Amino acid sequence: MSGPRHPSAKMRKPPISPYLAEFIGTAILIVVGLSAVSVDFGAGSPVANAIPSAIGRRLITGTIFASGGGLVAYSVFGRISGAHLNPAVTLAFLRLGKIAPDMAAGYVVAQVAGALVGALAVRAIWGGWAHSVDYGATIPGPQGPLIAVAAEAVMTFALMEVILQFMRRPDFARYTPIAASVLVAFLVTVEAPISGTSLNPARSLGPALVGGVFTDFWVYHVGPVAGALAAVFVADRVQAAFVPCAKLFHTDEFACHFHDCVYQGRHQRRFHLRLPEQPEPQHQQEATR
Repeated sequence: MSGPRHPSAKMRKPPISPYLAEFIGTAILIVVGLSAVSVDFGAGSPVANAIPSAIGRRLITGTIFASGGGLVAYSVFGRISGAHLNPAVTLAFLRLGKIAPDMAAGYVVAQVAGALVGALAVRAIWGGWAHSVDYGATIPGPQGPLIAVAAEAVMTFALMEVILQFMRRPDFARYTPIAASVLVAFLVTVEAPISGTSLNPARSLGPALVGGVFTDFWVYHVGPVAGALAAVFVADRVQAAFVPCAKLFHTDEFACHFHDCVYQGRHQRRFHLRLPEQPEPQHQQEATR
């Protein structure tokens, strides 16, 4: 596993648009993840008989779903687009000033389109199994939509905090997709009965459009977006909002299209957020006395 080696390293132009890469990456995530949902929980699937424990099947589903996102991040598509795969993540990086507003809008469109195509592919591949689980649609559990939206906000807050904390540390940055995947797998295992563990407006919108299931759908827009933006706000308050780039996994392979990519030797602008202030050198302090 490699990462950026030097800020002045030469990078070539990506072979495809970052929007197309984000579209393909999101579609792959949805196909992998919702296939796991369909096979592990679909009516008539042999997996339910082989593994009667619901929590065991959630662990398998969460691990497959999360691993799909992690593999996309390390793939050529993720190395080009940055593998946000999630409008909430893109909006967080927009708030951080790492992505231009027009590009952020293009990313959200690509993510929604990718999720829709992925859900359509799952319907075509798994047929009745997928239909029996509403093609993987997320619906609040018996606790109700208010508990579900709170859960979605807290989980997405945790996910974004993990992403920010790993990305800002050079020794750990290359493991950001792995850390995020482990967290998501755990959350699916323990939280799915409450909200379905979306953390991603596009992930919920794709199967909702295919299956026509929009029960309390606002939960899956408000919760993840609020959680991601709250994570940025908290990171700013503790002066930990600096990230070198909006790519979850950065290499020297492709030129970067994000604002102020530190790996390309550009200066990190402040935008709306504060960067950690560096202590003044001792000799300068003495000179000003």
